Amino acid sequence: MRFLLSILLLLSFNFNNSAQSTDTNLIIHHLTEITKTKGFRNFLNVDLLNKTADYISKEFEKYADTVYFQEYQVEGLTYKNVICSFGIRNKDRVIVGAHYDVCGAQEGADDNASGIVGLLEIARQLKGKCLNHQIDLVAYTLEEPPYFRTENMGSYVHAKSLKDNDVAVYGMISLEMIGFFKEEKRTQDYPIGLLKLFYGSRGNYITLVNKFSKGKFARNFTDDYKNSKLLPIKKFNGPRALPGIDFSDHLNYWNFGFSALMLTDTAFYRNKNYHQTTDVMETLDISKMAKVIDATLKTLTKLK
Repeated sequence: MRFLLSILLLLSFNFNNSAQSTDTNLIIHHLTEITKTKGFRNFLNVDLLNKTADYISKEFEKYADTVYFQEYQVEGLTYKNVICSFGIRNKDRVIVGAHYDVCGAQEGADDNASGIVGLLEIARQLKGKCLNHQIDLVAYTLEEPPYFRTENMGSYVHAKSLKDNDVAVYGMISLEMIGFFKEEKRTQDYPIGLLKLFYGSRGNYITLVNKFSKGKFARNFTDDYKNSKLLPIKKFNGPRALPGIDFSDHLNYWNFGFSALMLTDTAFYRNKNYHQTTDVMETLDISKMAKVIDATLKTLTKLK
């Protein structure tokens, strides 16, 4: 009996270790802390943006080698990115970024608290890992209108600083809305209707979005991520002029010549709560979101 019990315990231990490592309870906790606030994380509410940045920073400090703010001025106000680093002895680096601000008066659970929570869970699990590259996790401010596509975007400020300082960057990943999934038919739209024939009508997958001539990093990360097979994964390559392909922070890394891609649930092509007051955490699929994070972490730690 003792022998059988030992075998069962060992099997249980191995099973639990093979399961997803991202903590769904922590996902819920972080989403609650970030989205269930008095007021909204938009450019007008600098106090709440700073409070959110401080929360992110304190979480990063539990795990990272280095944590700091990148502050800059816009119309007399101070905004800040939050940056943490792992594997700082490595020569080149990989950037994983997500924005923490929202558009207007809404909670922004999928857009983009989901991406920020992805950063927090990746940070927790990177602690103590042996890495082939320095990994910088960057929480951006001012991705949303009225500063989208301007030099006031936090990601523009960060990407420019890397270029100006001649930093060796292997590549960048933008976590842009990673929590909304639907299994039903006709829950997925596309910028071109014909794409439904190739990608299907169910919004149940995560997408790796690349432009043509994506570069070595984006190509390698995309292939490795797809091979993780932790959830339905699709890759999309298209011209930069296609609507939606550059609708996030990776666009600024493209602008400065870095290889970059977007990891997304496809935003408004699936999630009709996009930029609406209905974008709340109760609409997210926490289990699938955890798998997106697991696949990201698995790919990051195996990058050559």
